[in-house]
Amino acid sequence: MKLVILDRDGTINEDSDDFIKSPEEWRPFPGALEAVARLNHAGWHVVVASNQSGIGRGLFDAATLNAIHRKMHKLLAAQGARIDAVFFCPHTPDDACMCRKPMPGLYAQIGERLGVDLRLVPTAGDSLRDLQAGFAAGCEPHLLLTGKGAEWRDRPLSPAFPPGTVVHEDLGAFADHIIARAALAAQTAQALADSA
Repeated sequence: MKLVILDRDGTINEDSDDFIKSPEEWRPFPGALEAVARLNHAGWHVVVASNQSGIGRGLFDAATLNAIHRKMHKLLAAQGARIDAVFFCPHTPDDACMCRKPMPGLYAQIGERLGVDLRLVPTAGDSLRDLQAGFAAGCEPHLLLTGKGAEWRDRPLSPAFPPGTVVHEDLGAFADHIIARAALAAQTAQALADSA
């Protein structure tokens, strides 16, 4: 299975220091839904891994989160795109759970539920903790310069980022990179097969 794992807030949609608490507050970045569509059309399955401590903080409930995701899925469908599943952590930092990024628990859930070895699965997010969580699960880290990632636009990455972190302008640039790389690998494999 060709799989990519994405963060949600700051990656697919605009983030807020006050949390995304309603469907009305959920606004996709320009081009983000189209980027998911391009990945899908190139054969990639897309899954979201997201911290949603607003639930644990009492800012919204699971029904509201489901309504936010219904809006996301509806807007994706209008672009011919889909996100196969959304995995989220409802806990606050004080809960000391294993599923809140930067811990890798959400990624372990994804690998187990989908029956996928996460080694080298590309994961993209806008924050250090997104990449730390994915990297701890074996994923390939990709930083987007949207949301919280904008702080790294004009300066070198902190050494705290996982080794080999690849930086992209936005989700569209990440999608183009992943699709082009896979196409090149397929072409190379075909050329080797033809010359054998």
